[in-house]
Amino acid sequence: MLTAAFTTLGCKVNQYETQRILDSFEERGFAIADFTQPADVYVINTCSVTQAAERKSRQMVRRLARQNPDGIVVMTGCYGEMAKIKGESVEEAKLIVPNSEKLQTLHHLLRAFPEFEGRLSAVSNPSDPTDPTDPSDNSRRPARRTRATVKVQDGCNVFCSFCSIPYTRKVMGSRRESEIVAEVEKMADQGYREIVITGVLVGAYGPDSGSNGPDLAKILLRLARIPGIERVRLSSIEPTQVTESLLNAFAEEPRLCNHLHIPLQSGDTRILRAMNRPYDQEFYLRLCEFAYRKLPDLAITSDIMVGFPGEGRAEFESTIHVARTVGFARAHLFRFSQRPGTPAADMPNQVSDEEKQARSEELAAVCRDTQQRYIARYLGKRLNVLVEGKDRDGGLLSGYTENYIKAIFTGGSHLIGTVTAVQLLEPTTDGALGEAAASYQPEADIIPITLVTARR
Repeated sequence: MLTAAFTTLGCKVNQYETQRILDSFEERGFAIADFTQPADVYVINTCSVTQAAERKSRQMVRRLARQNPDGIVVMTGCYGEMAKIKGESVEEAKLIVPNSEKLQTLHHLLRAFPEFEGRLSAVSNPSDPTDPTDPSDNSRRPARRTRATVKVQDGCNVFCSFCSIPYTRKVMGSRRESEIVAEVEKMADQGYREIVITGVLVGAYGPDSGSNGPDLAKILLRLARIPGIERVRLSSIEPTQVTESLLNAFAEEPRLCNHLHIPLQSGDTRILRAMNRPYDQEFYLRLCEFAYRKLPDLAITSDIMVGFPGEGRAEFESTIHVARTVGFARAHLFRFSQRPGTPAADMPNQVSDEEKQARSEELAAVCRDTQQRYIARYLGKRLNVLVEGKDRDGGLLSGYTENYIKAIFTGGSHLIGTVTAVQLLEPTTDGALGEAAASYQPEADIIPITLVTARR
């Protein structure tokens, strides 16, 4: 039997797409191998969001080609597109699949290497009711699944001055409602309890780009009401796309998780303008204040960049001010990286690597404090946790609350894959320690967050 191995660099969209590619290989008759083991085919879904991501993508392709010269290394994803734009050659990749066609990776492979067809035909027998490659046969699948990602939208047309994604994912499109619903219904049948809705610019989901009717708020409500799905979580959404109707949907439907990941990038209005971000500091703070009023238990998480060209101490202090004012429940920090072909790559007043590192460490300390303050609001309370498995030490159970607090707690393995009430007792480095409660009773006395006036 032919074997194929898969790995993903980058975002949740890439992770979802890799799973779709993997499924197509498995359904065609490939055995799926661990990426560290020998395989006939290696598929690498690459990323180009930073120089480090590009470097890692290249290194992975070359390492695999050295380790297994007889294996077919297939490269797809954003770095494949960026390498073409930059005129870079990755000769070790025997096949490069365009980003826009990555879900047809198997088709490209079989067209480039037709000798595989015969070997696959020899092992696949669609008429055999016990065929292990039959995707409708759920008996061979893991019994306890927890969370799955569903991509509903692709493409970006915002053109932030630092970002290469609009060049590598050019085509804006939304999947049809019927297609998404059918996929999530299948996932519910397979035992998934939480669905994460993602897209490159997920807030752009709607009828103008192919949804055949619903906007983002409506598709979230539709998915939350599918039998078997207990939680629907939304991935990163742009500040200008957090609408009142979207917040109303979250307030209306308890199965929509009280968690919004709203990228800030910078807390300084001048830097935001240089980034070509379509909002200013005041807009972001007022949005968060409005969201907290609508959803008192809401966790707001964010992406924040340090070291954008022209960012001095005063501009960096504005970012610290916003982080403290909003009280991010979690933040992903990254240092500005020059992306070839983007306006920011050639801007004057580039910040040194040493200064970027220092600011990143300083901001990380601020965000750790805001995270701990957010968690402290829930100590002593019982929250709903989707139990995903054992923690790294293999002793305690672990999972996330609806508002994205990582909980580690006592309990039996029979709870894995279920939604369980957990009383949070004390903070940990990255979440809270607790114990499984007898029953879940939502608390009504959570203290709402109030923001102070925006700093200009």
